[in-house]
Amino acid sequence: MKFLSSLDEPSTTPFGAPPVLSPVEASALMFQAAEPGEGQRWSTWPATIPTERGPEPRPDWLVTSAAAIDTELGVVKTGKEASLFLIERAVPDAPADVPGNAVLLAAKRYRSSEHSDFHRSAVYTEGRGTRRSRDVRAVAKGTSFGRSVARVQWAYAEFDALSRLTELGASVPYPVQVHDTEVLMEFIGDGRVAAPRLAQVRAGRDLLRDLFQQVADFMHVLARAGLAHGDLSPYNLLVHHGRVVAIDLPQVVDLVSNPQGFDLLHRDCVNVCEWFTRQRLECDAEELFSELVGEVGF
Repeated sequence: MKFLSSLDEPSTTPFGAPPVLSPVEASALMFQAAEPGEGQRWSTWPATIPTERGPEPRPDWLVTSAAAIDTELGVVKTGKEASLFLIERAVPDAPADVPGNAVLLAAKRYRSSEHSDFHRSAVYTEGRGTRRSRDVRAVAKGTSFGRSVARVQWAYAEFDALSRLTELGASVPYPVQVHDTEVLMEFIGDGRVAAPRLAQVRAGRDLLRDLFQQVADFMHVLARAGLAHGDLSPYNLLVHHGRVVAIDLPQVVDLVSNPQGFDLLHRDCVNVCEWFTRQRLECDAEELFSELVGEVGF
């Protein structure tokens, strides 16, 4: 990061005094005083449009200053379709302990891969509206252009799902923004350490019962909205200070319009209950499924 040195002093007036800057000029000078270095970029927030930004009311920790710089801190997780990176978005020289000046974010970047599972997306996307038949055909054929289109579609699908679930009050990371193939969202963890997945948690009976109730509550919130996660398992549920947070949501299924929606909901119930049963907590997948179906509004 480059800062103005003492050799970069502003020019003086003919009388030797420094010029008087307007607030706008002073702000511009401060903005130009730093430029991104290696592994950095200007904040992409100003480049997004309102529909690419998270829902209101927005959290006070959100950094929206055009002077902010994004710094990549490392890889959190890699997968077939996407990788998750840890990003710090901060305003240079601003007090980091003041909300709105600095924050850690998770950047999920969808990438093209010959070994990706994008071809499986049809089971989740049935019933979703499509805008361009050319794009749909390209994705179905698996062409290079089609894979590129799929990356963007999945990024926006995940952002839309996170936004809707946030508005419904579901326990998910707050979606900050989406741009091209990158979704920026709230980082769930302590410092730079991500929260553990449910599959990694070893807990006593009382905590297990509470964790199960939180997972069931999450599923009920979705069911009342006519939705299912579609790929729910202990591997895409985080546990942060006793709070369960659902992640990996691009495939969220519309139970009414997707012909396979209830099959996917049933699979979610089985996946969840099998794990809790292995932890010796009684869990009936069929009972849970029946309860959720009763919540779905047709």
